[in-house]
Amino acid sequence: MSSDGNKKQFWKRNAAKVPGSIQHVYGAQHPPFDPLLHANLIKAGNKPPPATPGKPKKATTFQEFESITSDAWDVGDDDDDLLAMAAQNLNIEVVMETANKVIENHSRQQERQRQDDTTEADQREEDTQEEAEEDEEEDEEEEEDEEIRLEEGEVTRPGVLFASQSVDYTESRLVKSLSEAPIGSPKDAAGEHAALHRQRSLPHRPPVIPLVARMADQNTSGTPAMTEREASRLDKFKQLLAGPNTDLEELRKLSWSGIPRQVRPITWKLLSGYLPANAERRESVLQRKRQEYFGFIQQYYDSRNDEHHQDTYRQIHIDIPRMSPEWLVLQPEVVEIFERILFIWAIRHPASGYVQGINDLVTPFFVVYVFEYIEEEVENFDVSSLQEEALRNIEADSFWCMSKLLDGIQDNYTFAQPGIQKKVKALEELVSRIDESVHRHMHHYEVEYLQFAFRWMNNLLMRELPLRCTIRLWDTYQAEPEGFSHFHLYVCAAFLVRWRKEILEERDFQGLMILLQNLPTMHWGNEEVSVLLAEAYRLKFAFADAPNHYKR
Repeated sequence: MSSDGNKKQFWKRNAAKVPGSIQHVYGAQHPPFDPLLHANLIKAGNKPPPATPGKPKKATTFQEFESITSDAWDVGDDDDDLLAMAAQNLNIEVVMETANKVIENHSRQQERQRQDDTTEADQREEDTQEEAEEDEEEDEEEEEDEEIRLEEGEVTRPGVLFASQSVDYTESRLVKSLSEAPIGSPKDAAGEHAALHRQRSLPHRPPVIPLVARMADQNTSGTPAMTEREASRLDKFKQLLAGPNTDLEELRKLSWSGIPRQVRPITWKLLSGYLPANAERRESVLQRKRQEYFGFIQQYYDSRNDEHHQDTYRQIHIDIPRMSPEWLVLQPEVVEIFERILFIWAIRHPASGYVQGINDLVTPFFVVYVFEYIEEEVENFDVSSLQEEALRNIEADSFWCMSKLLDGIQDNYTFAQPGIQKKVKALEELVSRIDESVHRHMHHYEVEYLQFAFRWMNNLLMRELPLRCTIRLWDTYQAEPEGFSHFHLYVCAAFLVRWRKEILEERDFQGLMILLQNLPTMHWGNEEVSVLLAEAYRLKFAFADAPNHYKR
């Protein structure tokens, strides 16, 4: 066995390589070693332990333990000696100054980082605003997609719930299923969510909604590229209409959920009974009916200034400029056409004659039949630019189809208008059964149904809805048996209950009347009308065959 000296030299020479050699630990559980605070401890460690007789004293400090085990650790080479030497050479002021510089540098770096973050956030905000502006320009396409979604859940008779669902589309193309929807990364999704949040905080600019639209989206009246769904429906209509004998019952079923713009004129003529189902007879019937109408013009129109008819003609002349839309009824050609249509109808129906409200019923037919001769938007269209023959055909067709409509609701316009009185009373009884809170609220503030619902019945809601919505509504009225005379009651009931929240918030007679006569439907489109019709059909399904159910 080697001597103690060789053993000491061995440990001294290989101290750095001894496995398990104890080193100072700087971390969460061990604070950094401070030479100034531990100076006394270091000095005490350099002194030899006092000799104690008897039983040796148990080591209580690391230095004492180190002295006892000097065969394994060389005290002179320990790190504590080096730290003690550094503590003697360091000045406390230098240490503090250095620490302050480190803190200042760190503060400056944090300030620069905050400035960079602010600049980046501002840039993102500007980018988001630009994207929001681009999104607003695509509002019409997004609304078109929403209409497509409603068409996917197409209302086709019973079992339709009074609810609408919305699905966000990132592109304007048709998505057949959820599996085809574009899938983005979580980062992209987060960015879109942030952009949407900022966009909602921006002032909302309502999109410009044209007057009349194509089938799937009543909010756009141009001819954008058709979706697969729309093209399929249009093909069904064309195939049905191309046959030698059109199946009117099948045509009604197909038309209930809306009629494509391209085939709406001929479909309305068929459903109203103006044209026969047999395709070979249609052209001859059109020629005969048009000639018959202009025969009435030659026979009766010159009598408009006679003593017996001048009051009727004067009232028609006064009412036409009050109609809507103004861009249409203020055109001289249109005014003359409407005057002839209404005067001839009044002369041929002396039981009722002309009554205010009948004038509004001409407009939907006239606008729809203009579509036969133009491809562009009907809004702001100059009717005088059409050929004279086209104008004559539109005028005659509008007269006969309006006559067919009024034949079913003529008691609305006879003396004392008993048809309207009866429908308003039925509406009151129906609302009292389906929404007693609304009924009691209006009764409490002494609002009579006749005060607001008379116009709903007299004008078939044309004064409450935009013309584009009226045309969509009439698609269903034409398809529904007794749509204008019977189904309209349930549409009015659903329309009233649709505003129950706003009605219940009004706390006086004046507020309720102002609301009910100025309901906010200016931006309504195909989706809102489809939901309204679905609820109306539900009410009809529940009450039409059992009228005693809504009589108390």
